[in-house]
Amino acid sequence: MRQNSRITAGVVLLDRNHLEIPNGFIVKEPWITMTGIVVRGYRVASGPSEDYPYGALDRQRPIFKARGFDLSDYFNGTLNIDIRPATFKLMKPEHTFYNVEWTDLHPPEHFSFSRCKVIFKDVEYDGWIYYPHPETKIRNFQNPSLLEVIAKPIPGIKYGDKAEVLVNSNEMAVEKNPETPGHEGTQRKKPW
Repeated sequence: MRQNSRITAGVVLLDRNHLEIPNGFIVKEPWITMTGIVVRGYRVASGPSEDYPYGALDRQRPIFKARGFDLSDYFNGTLNIDIRPATFKLMKPEHTFYNVEWTDLHPPEHFSFSRCKVIFKDVEYDGWIYYPHPETKIRNFQNPSLLEVIAKPIPGIKYGDKAEVLVNSNEMAVEKNPETPGHEGTQRKKPW
């Protein structure tokens, strides 16, 4: 049984194709469902890690909140979901924050967020695609088949589990790419 729970600004996802907004209107949204595997990331978001002596989200969340985007009800880490052979590209995310100075270890970064739902064991959990822009990122590059999701806590989820993610096709393009290798996790490049 899927649970329909409230998401930011009183919007309710009624099913995979319809949203109810506060004024009572039902809006058809083009939701895309992707299936992926939960994989281990760099462990930077929840940190500390090899690259940072603190968790990145511990530093970033107060900055996002000061800019009007509150993630305090969400798990303080990212869920990395490998959607191979598909790849994704954010086109018009709901939120974008430029020049976020969250560390003194490198220059500011840009971040975007797109609303999503994670479905695990037939239960839906509110979430956001978390997208550090690669053009401003100097460490921990992700492949275009890896969704980083900040979600409400999901009991029992672990590496290797299958999960579905619902994303809005008005904000994100998804392409099936048969040439993309299988579920191998993240790829690490150190440009320094």
